[in-house]
Amino acid sequence: MMKLSDFELFFSLFIESVAMSLDSQTVSTADDLPAPEDHRARNKLVIGLLLVSTFVVILNETIMGVALPHLMADLKISANRVQWLTTAFMLTMAVIIPVTGYLLQRLNTRPVFMLAMSLFSGGTLISALAPGFSMLVIGRIVQASGTAIMMPLLMTTIMHLVPPQSRGKTMGNISIVISVAPAIGPTISGLILSALDWRWLFLLVLPIALAALALGAWKISNITEPKKAPIDLLSIPLSAVGFGSFVYGLSGLGEAAVHTPIVSPWIPLTVGVAVIAIFILRQLQLQKQDRALLDMRTLTIKAFTIPATMMAILMMSMFGVFILLPIYLQNVLRLSTLETGLLLLPGGLIMGLCAPTVGSLFDRYGPMRLVVPGAILFSLLMWSLTFIQPGTSFWLMLIAHVILSIGLALLFTPLFTASLGALPPNLYSHGSAMIGTTQQVAGAAGTALFVAVMTITGSSAAMTDGVTVAAATTAGIRTAFFCGAIISIAVVTMAFFVKKPAGGDHDLQH
Repeated sequence: MMKLSDFELFFSLFIESVAMSLDSQTVSTADDLPAPEDHRARNKLVIGLLLVSTFVVILNETIMGVALPHLMADLKISANRVQWLTTAFMLTMAVIIPVTGYLLQRLNTRPVFMLAMSLFSGGTLISALAPGFSMLVIGRIVQASGTAIMMPLLMTTIMHLVPPQSRGKTMGNISIVISVAPAIGPTISGLILSALDWRWLFLLVLPIALAALALGAWKISNITEPKKAPIDLLSIPLSAVGFGSFVYGLSGLGEAAVHTPIVSPWIPLTVGVAVIAIFILRQLQLQKQDRALLDMRTLTIKAFTIPATMMAILMMSMFGVFILLPIYLQNVLRLSTLETGLLLLPGGLIMGLCAPTVGSLFDRYGPMRLVVPGAILFSLLMWSLTFIQPGTSFWLMLIAHVILSIGLALLFTPLFTASLGALPPNLYSHGSAMIGTTQQVAGAAGTALFVAVMTITGSSAAMTDGVTVAAATTAGIRTAFFCGAIISIAVVTMAFFVKKPAGGDHDLQH
């Protein structure tokens, strides 16, 4: 059995290889002056470690996807309840991510990294030892708290260390982390569940997380200079209650189709919208004194807002697809967890292979030639999924997933680079927090919405005489995909307005 020291050695070698891959990129200081050689080596090592660690933690966003049908049977719970293993993860991230803007300003790089990986490792241990569904959800929430800190830490660090002319290729590496890790999560999950119990989804990740934590404590250096940053304590519960109520209400719509709920889902939905509005108004007031938890001035920059909105829509559709596809493949096409994971593997690998090339093309040509065809591919595939049948070929689903992955690869890197590159340095941490928050809320809302639509339509179809369970499930999933296809039209429309930033290295007027 591998010892922790073995994992540390493996991670050390792996991170060194990641750092070497950064040699072709000019890793510089925030003011774009040539860095001393020791600083260049330090910066590459920090970026490499953050990339690898972030890949590990984000992988857990979708690693439960293929396992959901298995957990429904093992824990005897409904689809509306089991989806909270994914929704609670993303919702927790949406609540925690705004706070990272404060953490990144107040603390050095090393303690922020240590906090993130400690939380993630602790949550992984809780999940592995969970005696039932409730404790498993708690473990996922603790995991998500660590993941939420890692994402803005990675993006903010790179925006400070990498000059504008090289950010496209570096953001390609980030796209591998943020898009490919969730994409291959179902594959890894399927491979594990084909031979082991669901607890091994966490037991196998735990030593890797601990090795990353140990290596980070040993190797990582402080990059940024901490400064005094105020935090508004009222904003934290406002964001938690607002976003939590909103997503909980969406989830309740699906349960309402099966049985009469104790509380109408429209109540938490209304509360969520109202509290989110109060949260936004408070941030607008606080930002005048530079005290906002989430600085809304980022949204006044059109070159940031358009790609950030597109990424939110993509996350909503992508996570909805990722949670429904395994249900369709296993419950309708009767594929095993291993077969389901293998079907989703080629798309994840292709997305990873495309990301660095897409980043280089962005540096050379800008976003327009990438995001327009990517948006069209994405929309076409969402529309094609509305035609699935109980007897749809396994191979057609494989081809559809590969094309969908290519479309997403053409979108993520340009959108990340264009949005953050449009901001001045004093808003980098707020911009990365804004993107992370909207993405996770959109992903959680998309998951809840897709499951709700599937449940409502599927339950209605099941009441019709002569309709099989497979046909009813397919009808529900098909309707959910139709909602995603409608949403994808907005992505195509906005793609024509994404511009390459001139370089947001200027001070924003207060």
